[in-house]
Amino acid sequence: MPDDDAAIFHRLRALTDEEHEIKQQGSPGDEAGRLQEIEVMLDQCWDLLRQRRAKREFGADPDTASVRDAGTVEGYQQ
Repeated sequence: MPDDDAAIFHRLRALTDEEHEIKQQGSPGDEAGRLQEIEVMLDQCWDLLRQRRAKREFGADPDTASVRDAGTVEGYQQ
């Protein structure tokens, strides 16, 4: 998983592009597992960015933020 903001944004773009490509192929049922993996990785990237921003805002080192497991990021309430 990328560890700086620019790398995280790059990873987000790549995952989003892959997600759109799969959906445009017209048979996402065949790729349902991969789409689920992508959704989890997107959530993990966004969570990592939020952690880094919060640490920066409160004077902590953003590089101490870490990727949380899928169960954690998928369990958040909207």
